[in-house]
Amino acid sequence: MQLERTGDVFVIRLDESENRFNPGWVGDYLRLLDEAESTSGPAALVTAGTGKFFSNGLDLDWITAHRAESAALLGDVHELFARTLSSGLPTVAAVQGHCYAAGAMLAIAHDYRIMREDRGFLCLPEIDIRVPFTPGMADLVAGKLTPQTVRDAMLFGTRYTAPDALRAGIVDEVAPADAIVDRAIALAASLVGKDAATLRAIKQAVHAHALDSLRNNPANTAIRGVFAD
Repeated sequence: MQLERTGDVFVIRLDESENRFNPGWVGDYLRLLDEAESTSGPAALVTAGTGKFFSNGLDLDWITAHRAESAALLGDVHELFARTLSSGLPTVAAVQGHCYAAGAMLAIAHDYRIMREDRGFLCLPEIDIRVPFTPGMADLVAGKLTPQTVRDAMLFGTRYTAPDALRAGIVDEVAPADAIVDRAIALAASLVGKDAATLRAIKQAVHAHALDSLRNNPANTAIRGVFAD
């Protein structure tokens, strides 16, 4: 994972693995987000995947092998969502590949989402892998999507192609594979110039319920479903 800059737009480039959320991955993302947000001038942020996956979500193998440390990881994951949701930078997710579970939640936490038009799926498969949403995750998604899409995506695990996701209002645009990052950067650049403190304050007001749920509900760090003892 690395941070690049094109003009006023910072780009967090995810690597070519499945980009699963474990302590190292989450720590790297938060560190790069800190770096982008620390800029003193106008700026925006794009999160861009590479290869087959945008992100496949939580590192379930790591969680299974590190039960004692899993609560801390889940706390950090919820803070990652909260930080992205309330960033003082305009944010755009460039979803070039498969985007599942917590990876889809990260994309949803961005202000805008652009998805590759011809390949890849976006899905919240928790119902099928028997892992209930935490309160914070549920409130994040429910606060950004329509009730009908929440029903289909969260309760029944609908798998969306890019055109399906556009119709459902999950993504804002679709683009060819070779244009998706450039399009995301152009969109982000068009949003630069908003005062960061004011933008953050407005986001905190608009997303107040989801942010409180992400940061203050102790049930967010519980291991449930197939991972429960």
